[in-house]
Amino acid sequence: MTDQRILGALRPVDADKGAVRVHDFFATGIDDLWSAITEPERLARWIADVEGDLSVGGEFNARFTSSWEGPGRVDVCEPPHRLLLTMNPGQEDETVIEALLNAEAAGTRLVIEERGLPMSELASHGAGWQAHIEDLVALLSGRDRADWRSRWSELAPSYRELAEVQLGV
Repeated sequence: MTDQRILGALRPVDADKGAVRVHDFFATGIDDLWSAITEPERLARWIADVEGDLSVGGEFNARFTSSWEGPGRVDVCEPPHRLLLTMNPGQEDETVIEALLNAEAAGTRLVIEERGLPMSELASHGAGWQAHIEDLVALLSGRDRADWRSRWSELAPSYRELAEVQLGV
C-alpha cells in the first residue's frame, strides 16, 4: 500500500495568491541534507537539473522532474539552515521557494514553502512538492526515486480535499 501521509499545508497569502508548505523529518545530519538540496549533482537525483550561478544573487536554469523548466535566482543562502530562491524572477508567475533546515536529536527537519502561487493551483503544487520530498527521502535512503507523475496522480485527490478544507477552494 502506498504511503497516504499528507506532508503539506496550503494557505492564502493574499486574495489571489497562496503558499504550499511541506515538511518532513530526515534521519540524517543537517550538513548531508543541506548538500542534497544545494549541490547540482544531488539535486539532479531527486528534483531538478540545475545549471548556472548558484551563489547569492546568481541566476540559474532548472529542469524539474515535474516537467517545469525555467530561470531562478539565489536570494539568500545561509548554510546549512536557510535557502531562498526566486523562480521566474520578474515574470507574472514569479514564485519564491524557501527551505529551512533545523537539526534535531536524531536527524534534521526540512520545511519547504513556495509562495506566490495562484490559489487555483495550490492543490496541484502541494501534491507535487510532496512527491519531490518523497524522492528526497528515497535519495537519502539509497533508493531510486519514484515515477514523479504517478505519485503526483495518487496524491492530487488528497490535496484537492485539503484545499477545500483549508481554503474553501
